[in-house]
Amino acid sequence: MADTGTGTPGSAPARVALIGFGLAGSVFHGPLIAATDGLVLDTVVTSSPERQRQAADEYPGVRLAASADELWARAGELDLVVIASPNRTHVPLARAALEAGLPVVVDKPLAATAAEAEDLAALAERRRLLLSVFQNRRWDNDFRTLRKLLAEGALGEVQRFESRFERWRPQLKGGWRESGDPAEVGGLLYDLGSHLVDQALTLFGPVTSVYAEVDVRRPGARTDDDTFIALTHAGGVRSHLWMSAITAQLGPRFRVLGSQAGYVKYGLDPQETALREGLRPGTGTPWGAEPEAAWGRLGAGESPLTGGGLPVPTLPGDYPAYYRAVATALRDGTAPPVTAAEAAAALRVLEAARTSAAEGRAVRITRP
Repeated sequence: MADTGTGTPGSAPARVALIGFGLAGSVFHGPLIAATDGLVLDTVVTSSPERQRQAADEYPGVRLAASADELWARAGELDLVVIASPNRTHVPLARAALEAGLPVVVDKPLAATAAEAEDLAALAERRRLLLSVFQNRRWDNDFRTLRKLLAEGALGEVQRFESRFERWRPQLKGGWRESGDPAEVGGLLYDLGSHLVDQALTLFGPVTSVYAEVDVRRPGARTDDDTFIALTHAGGVRSHLWMSAITAQLGPRFRVLGSQAGYVKYGLDPQETALREGLRPGTGTPWGAEPEAAWGRLGAGESPLTGGGLPVPTLPGDYPAYYRAVATALRDGTAPPVTAAEAAAALRVLEAARTSAAEGRAVRITRP
């Protein structure tokens, strides 16, 4: 890794190369990197002339490369590589970056298997380099609010955690995410499931048993588009997770039931929509805030849809916190905000879910 000098006032920020400028790169990573003190977007890697023009327009002065191989030849000019390319490329690109001596952030999922994730983690440890996975949904407004409620003991002892990431997309969009080729690591289990499982593990710890139903519903679809996972955590909490592209009536984003109260929250965090619309953190409107009408409710004995419970102010969402923590880790040598070990634990659950659905049984997980 090049010496960024970010530990001293007025020093140069860490220089970031972003591989991939599709949805993940252009909507999430590029804007968040550019908004982070201590980081600067130095290079964008994309072979698409149209996306190269887009990157040059949005980030004047950014360097452009058509291939990641161009980065390894000048690794000494960079301080961090962010991989936001298709899932099948995550492992080979992360390995190449680490072998070139560069810290790495990888969009989720880190790999197709826990074994691949563990191999990358071991390589990063041997090279003493940062390896982190972009799990931005830990900084969703509803998730931050739920963590606060749990820390305060507002629900009592949590018994069941229900989490949904549902959409109504009856028509196929095409592209690698809907490919049936296992090498693409597509489908909702690994796409949205990576987020939902990571959130469940973050809240309630290791899992001992996994049951899943993985379906392909839409005509012409080649990979899962309607999936359910049931987790039994070592601590006794049961997590029920839904991810779907064919939900005609959307359920609550969270329904969390405890011994004293429950928390129900509808609607999605507003940050993705804001980023898609071209809004940027720190440029005016309070970032990640939502109106009072969207707040969740906390209570017992009544439905929130009929006025039961009390409204709970939703904390602002804070995706920029991820890259702030990455900048700190680069500067101080501290742990990244999401570790490769955490990514491997989530992948073990996703692998177990795939086995469960294929064999029609619950699958035990014995590793932490």
